[in-house]
Amino acid sequence: MKTHIAVVLSGLILSTSTHADTLLGLYGGAQMWAMESEGAFASDANLANFTFDDERQGSYYLAFEHFIPLVPNAKLIQTSFDTDGFTDLSSSFTFGGETFSSDSRLNTDIEMSMTDHILYYEILDNDLISVDLGINAKKIDATISVDDSANGVSGSQDVSGYIPMLYSKIEFGIPATDWSIYAEGSYLSIDDHSVSDLNAAIEYRVIDSLAMNVALQIGARAVTVELNDLDNTNTDLEFSGVYAGVEVHF
Repeated sequence: MKTHIAVVLSGLILSTSTHADTLLGLYGGAQMWAMESEGAFASDANLANFTFDDERQGSYYLAFEHFIPLVPNAKLIQTSFDTDGFTDLSSSFTFGGETFSSDSRLNTDIEMSMTDHILYYEILDNDLISVDLGINAKKIDATISVDDSANGVSGSQDVSGYIPMLYSKIEFGIPATDWSIYAEGSYLSIDDHSVSDLNAAIEYRVIDSLAMNVALQIGARAVTVELNDLDNTNTDLEFSGVYAGVEVHF
């Protein structure tokens, strides 16, 4: 009789643990990104193309999933895009309230971060495939500085604003393995603004238990930022590269 009770209690504990993991989930992740940058910007329509340095940047995220009907899940992503660059002007260039003459070399410093505030629903979720759909309020904060040291002219511009975007993620589990692949992205094209943030990766679960899951990621990410007169700044920038990351799920 005691043995029977112990078996029943063990089954109840396992059932409760599994159910709790289904009802509530907290995800945390960090990624190191080998970022390559290219593009142009200006205060008017005459953009100047810059050559940028390759950088190593970090991206971090938290996500919370729950069982409450009609209430969306939430995800927060923070990414840095800092880089330096230069250009040799062939025509005049206006930025930060200054006009830079042609035939001069400009150095630029970009300090930029993006924070994604995502609300989403799990449209489908099983061992083979999961699909998330939602919206993203992407916050862009940047300070762009331009310096012509030879002529003693410099200009700086702060750029800040929220970009409303659509969000989606699809993940496929490879049967009978600890491997999966996923693609995730946000996109907007409206009022002469075009912003996209897309990434895809392969993931391997090194720990897969009722208490905690840990997965390693290898993937690629591409971000484009085409802004028209946001805080007196026009941009046509692209950031792309491969990344390695880790995700922990409680």
